[in-house]
Amino acid sequence: MNKERLVAFFDAMLAIIMTILVIELEKPAEMTWNAVLELRENFFAYALSFFWLGTMWVNLHNEWHDAKYISRSVIWWNVILLFFSSLCPYVTDIVSNNFNSSMAQVLYGIIVLCVTFVNIFMNNALEKANKKDTELKNKIITNRNRLYIDIAIKLIGIVVSATIYPPAMMISVLITMILIIIPSKENEVKNNEQKV
Repeated sequence: MNKERLVAFFDAMLAIIMTILVIELEKPAEMTWNAVLELRENFFAYALSFFWLGTMWVNLHNEWHDAKYISRSVIWWNVILLFFSSLCPYVTDIVSNNFNSSMAQVLYGIIVLCVTFVNIFMNNALEKANKKDTELKNKIITNRNRLYIDIAIKLIGIVVSATIYPPAMMISVLITMILIIIPSKENEVKNNEQKV
């Protein structure tokens, strides 16, 4: 299988997953601003999940852009990544309808962490498939180090959600997206523009 076919498959599946997110979004009971405001937690959960998946998509494309080879291992990690990502609409619906439930937030956190861990394993497989490409290897190592910080913050979010403040899980995902993932990719884009 060539890289383009795998990327096209991933793009199509992720587009379906992100579309399901909006289909699962609860509608207002009546058409008033108060009824819409009552769904603020639903909209927050939807927006966070949508942009988190979107950020993952952008990051994968940045890494895969330089990759020349894929292996069976990369393909299977990609399938596993799509499996856990496909659970995102399900857990987003659960957490948006039970926003202050520790169990709902922890369940959401488990899926988010599974996606993050699988990203690390897939990056390792991509690195092995392209072992002679030192530039890609350095990019993957830098990303992996960021993901370790990302995981630490999300684990703190799960613990706080399970013990004292349920929404901490979703807040930890928001924090990692704003402080770690998005700024790191902006720096990467600037570095790439300077090279050109």
